[in-house]
Amino acid sequence: MASVEKIERLLSLMNALLGAPRAISADELRGRVPGYPDEDASFKRAFERDKDELRDMGVPLLVETIAGSDPPLLGYRIRTQDYELRDPGLEPDELEALNLAAAATGLAGGAGQHALFKLGGSAPVASPQAEVPVDPDLVSAFAGVAERRVIRFRYHDTDREVHPYRLEFVRGRWYLNGFDRVRGDDRWFRMGRIQGAIELTDPAGAFERPEEAVPGLQLDPWALGGQSDAVTAEVWFDHEVAHSVRAEVPGSAIRADDADGLVVELTVTNRDGFRSWLLTYLDRAEVRAPQELRDDLVRWLREVIDGAPS
Repeated sequence: MASVEKIERLLSLMNALLGAPRAISADELRGRVPGYPDEDASFKRAFERDKDELRDMGVPLLVETIAGSDPPLLGYRIRTQDYELRDPGLEPDELEALNLAAAATGLAGGAGQHALFKLGGSAPVASPQAEVPVDPDLVSAFAGVAERRVIRFRYHDTDREVHPYRLEFVRGRWYLNGFDRVRGDDRWFRMGRIQGAIELTDPAGAFERPEEAVPGLQLDPWALGGQSDAVTAEVWFDHEVAHSVRAEVPGSAIRADDADGLVVELTVTNRDGFRSWLLTYLDRAEVRAPQELRDDLVRWLREVIDGAPS
């Protein structure tokens, strides 16, 4: 299984390439994506492996000559229209049914057939590639989603009462999405971190699902893995790096974009991933709020400086 560091690097690489207005050279990516080795030969090997992994995952990585380069220099990018699927206009219950089926089974034939199946099309399948594991908690979670039953469990040493909306299998792990009555908002929970057993409560139809389909699990560096309870971060970026940040964050996260810089608001559940991503912008980024998250970053930097060899 890939390490967290490698996953973060792949996500950072995808974020840098997705929707880029021009092809980006390997040297430029080396400076923008954290986690690559310093030595040239090691970097080249790691970069080649990362490109292969992206292609194996079905990511449409384009290789193009960078305009204006002399001698010609190759660069890389991912066109948004090639990567994202169009909205098929399905109803929320139809999308949820497809999501449950796609999460539980696989299809032969590669990414094209899998995408067709997720959109509701048909594909020739001899037999499922995977079956739902016989895990009592997973069965209870599926029942909660399918029957709209409230579920209870313990998570991060806190008793939760959740309206389960969606289950998703991502990078070898199951995740549950739902409305957390205790916290008062929507949350993602990693199934492997649930303490004790999931308890089904209330009869079927105990709550209504959102009118809009529940979005898939966010795998941005600041959200990957869900290590802690969510905190809303306000971050300022210098206007000179704003174009890169815009390509990495959803448009809904932008709070200000003018001559004074770019201000974004992000829900952070993985502080390590957030810190790694933020530090790629060095002194052109600043955490403005909350103070606790800012202090945590400053404390970490001081520990790194104090521990550095003199």
